[in-house]
Amino acid sequence: MAAPDSAAPGDLGDLRSRAAALRQAAALPQADQQVLLAAALVELDGAVAALDEAAGNPAALGEGGQPLSGQHSDRRLLHAIFTGTPVPLYVVDHDGTVLRANTAACELLGVGPGYATGRSLAALVEPSVRAALRSQLAAAARTSIGTRLGCGMLADTGLVRCQLEIRPLTVRGDADRLLVAVTPDEAPKLPDVTAPAASADAASADAIAAVRRLDLLATAARQLLESSTVSESVLLQRSARMLSGALATWAIVDVRRRGQLRRHYVAGPDDPDSARLAQLAAAADPGPGTVPDQVFESGQTLVLTHVDDDRALGPPEQGQPQHGPPLLALLGGASVLAVPMTDGARRFGVVTLIRRADDGQFSIADAAVAEEIGALLGLAIAARRVLRQRTETADALRASLLPPVLKPVPGVEIASAHLAPTRGREVGGDFYDVYPTPGGWGVAIGDVCGKGEDAAAATATARHAIRVLAHSTANPADVLRGANDIMLAEEFGGRFVTASAAHLSWHGGTLKVVLANAGHPAPLIIRPDGRTEQVPGGGVPLGIFPDPEPATVELELSDGDVLFYYTDGLADARSQQATYLEDSLADCLAQLAGRRAADIVAEMRKVVLDFSNNVLRDDLTMLVLRAGTPPAE
Repeated sequence: MAAPDSAAPGDLGDLRSRAAALRQAAALPQADQQVLLAAALVELDGAVAALDEAAGNPAALGEGGQPLSGQHSDRRLLHAIFTGTPVPLYVVDHDGTVLRANTAACELLGVGPGYATGRSLAALVEPSVRAALRSQLAAAARTSIGTRLGCGMLADTGLVRCQLEIRPLTVRGDADRLLVAVTPDEAPKLPDVTAPAASADAASADAIAAVRRLDLLATAARQLLESSTVSESVLLQRSARMLSGALATWAIVDVRRRGQLRRHYVAGPDDPDSARLAQLAAAADPGPGTVPDQVFESGQTLVLTHVDDDRALGPPEQGQPQHGPPLLALLGGASVLAVPMTDGARRFGVVTLIRRADDGQFSIADAAVAEEIGALLGLAIAARRVLRQRTETADALRASLLPPVLKPVPGVEIASAHLAPTRGREVGGDFYDVYPTPGGWGVAIGDVCGKGEDAAAATATARHAIRVLAHSTANPADVLRGANDIMLAEEFGGRFVTASAAHLSWHGGTLKVVLANAGHPAPLIIRPDGRTEQVPGGGVPLGIFPDPEPATVELELSDGDVLFYYTDGLADARSQQATYLEDSLADCLAQLAGRRAADIVAEMRKVVLDFSNNVLRDDLTMLVLRAGTPPAE
């Protein structure tokens, strides 16, 4: 190429013409990429030489014959040739940082102009050859001798096998650089974007990808709804497996525990080698500065299309030498996407997705779907934790309302059972108690209308009122009247209580029972010969009207007679055929005549669960008293 000071205006035009011819040749189906690369490098060498000489001649003429700095003119020419060359080209610094990338290089990766600038060239190639590329770049810069390297470039659709040709690039008056030319092993297919068929194919591919993302989001939502009864841990494991199969190669879930982000679960490909890697990854908690830590602290989604830092997920796994490969390299990660699990107000953890080189890079659309799934997981976690807190509260309240151990009554076997509803975890309203009274013993059972904390408060008030009042009077009717006055004096949102209270005392060989009822289901008597008797009920529930009159009845029980108390949860137990257990309760109890109190409770528990197919819509309580041998006086 002629020196700039003797260059004619036609020289520049000739160079532009040859560059345009190269671009046209690259678009031909039979184009030889290696030949095109050699030709492009020749033209670049000529332009660099011209630029080099132009540095000493500032008086060169421009295309129109007007005085113009030769250096400025040829720099523009060099930039135009570099940008328009059909071969992917990178200008990199000695440390491997990309200073410029031409249009063909951006098209090869499927990225926009300027994307590669400022990134490490090693981040644009498959992880397994990054160390070798860094060494080759350093050697070329040190020795000024070109070299070649085969590798895979990380394109948006997957891995593109290429040959990299690395050459020193020297321009007088400027710092030395390296020129990296990329030759795909297979000539890239350049679709005619003006053809209707090509446009239709591209639109169809985009539509298919969009539908797949919507399907994934719908699957995630359905899985969360169907997993409403599983634990938080199981939910996160299922979600990680779903994401690793549909959106990424690997899915890592980290959850905040005791103020720190801890590794919870790792899901990956279904093969023995991947299972081993998953175990190694699961043992390494995310440290400060890692991608999961950054996303958790910021609460913002992070997409690393090409990962510059191999330690983005942390250093070598725990228990391994510090010079071992970092976690991202072990997993073969080339692209990383991390989203927070949040309900909008609180952050519970991070989901990190990793793709290998062959799987392509994460897109903005992928990030949007993953972010939605992270939000769904955050809401699900928040709901489960609230439910768990309420369940623990309910269990504590329930335990405070039901005596852990019943006080013994001389000469009487006592057994009880309480079954919580299988649908819903709110605190039920059942209570029962056994307590000493003047001249004997007292027994109480009851149920509050409704469920929840308000019902628990009403239950506690009724139970403790009955117990305290019974210490001063042996008359169960007076006990219920006093409990009614206390219920009316408090505010329980219109809730009322059904209750039955009894006074037990031995008279010779007979157990005398004085029973007062306030709207509660009346107990049944089971005689040793199998006969059953329904005790009269009645009365008005507590907490509705002042001065109610409880229904009162006196009973006498002999050795072997059983008094069977229950709440309406047992009577209302329903079968799949919509029949009620109350209709056959007497027959069921008759078959248990002569059995011990504990056996009767155990058998009736089995009966009610079998009858209802283990579906209880209300809590139920059973209290069984069996008269035995009277105590010695």
